Amino acid sequence: MTKTTHAPTRRRLLQMTAGAALATPFLSIRAAAQTVNLSMLAWYGHAEPDIVGEFEDANNAKFTPKYYTGGDNMLGLIAQSPAGTYDLILSDAEYVQQLNAAGYIEQLDPADYAFDDFYPEFQKFPGHWQDDKLYSVITRFGFLGIAHNTDVLSEKDASSYGVFSDPRVTGKLGHFDWHLPNLGQMSLAVGNPSPYDIDEAAWEKVQEATMALRGQVGGFFDYGGTFSSLNDGQMVAFGGIGDWITGVLEKNGAKVRTTIPEEGGLQWTESFSIGKGSRNHEMARKWIQWITSPDGQAKSADMAAYPALVPSKKGWEVLNSTNPAEAKRQNMVLGQHNAMDMIREGRIKYRQLPVQQSLEDWNDFWSDYKGA
Repeated sequence: MTKTTHAPTRRRLLQMTAGAALATPFLSIRAAAQTVNLSMLAWYGHAEPDIVGEFEDANNAKFTPKYYTGGDNMLGLIAQSPAGTYDLILSDAEYVQQLNAAGYIEQLDPADYAFDDFYPEFQKFPGHWQDDKLYSVITRFGFLGIAHNTDVLSEKDASSYGVFSDPRVTGKLGHFDWHLPNLGQMSLAVGNPSPYDIDEAAWEKVQEATMALRGQVGGFFDYGGTFSSLNDGQMVAFGGIGDWITGVLEKNGAKVRTTIPEEGGLQWTESFSIGKGSRNHEMARKWIQWITSPDGQAKSADMAAYPALVPSKKGWEVLNSTNPAEAKRQNMVLGQHNAMDMIREGRIKYRQLPVQQSLEDWNDFWSDYKGA
């Protein structure tokens, strides 16, 4: 049977044209509703579903993360990438000034963010502002002390950095392989009240005290190695880390904990900036607003990859209401002695870049120490 084709009639052409015209607005709506892809440069965990899933669903957004380990690695990745590669940059606080000086981040409007919800100590965090202009918003922080196996070392044992020389630790002292937290702790250990702002004599003392520990050291580890060597008892004490690692292990039943020694501990601080040249500035701004909202802060505090304290007092209130066990575990319970009191008592010092030495000086010594 032969199939016959007919040219469309005038009426049919009009119907087809009208149908196409009617479809056009829906095509436009569909195009307008396309998912916004946000690129994020961050430590692992910040763009995982437990943190970003709710925001993605509510805002038709999708995060594409690039994860790094350490501030130097972060700076290198940005330097090798064209402007606009990263919509959001999560950095440790001490690197914000370098990001700003290099022109890698955008100026932000303080009125866009709920700083009134924050504890006063975090409303104008050092290094995040320059000449009263805002460049980064603090989202979470934590304390670095002595991480230890509680079956081997009690909290009393770990109440001083002197425990690093204990015979029980010989060959089982681990270091998270980053010079800033480890040497900052050793600076506290030898009595420097401002551990990163020290003269050459004090710097020599830090190096001597650190090198004296070399025989105790069982290894230098990245995040995964730190996690596993504490979990399996290969290392019984660790320098350079805190609850951001031991908290995950402790919640899973491991016999580990972080104790802040009498000589003091350090504070690590994370913050979000918007990358220079971002094509998704508005959505990036909405993200920072959401993660610093009370609900976002409570979620960030209990992040699956690693827990943290949060700067928002209203975030504390939500966490105490929705997850009181985690609020208690992290010492974020309101109305009693808590993490904020430790800061106010001067037991915690901000981790910084070296002031009187160069970053290269500290890095070079750390390399010498590892190779000794």
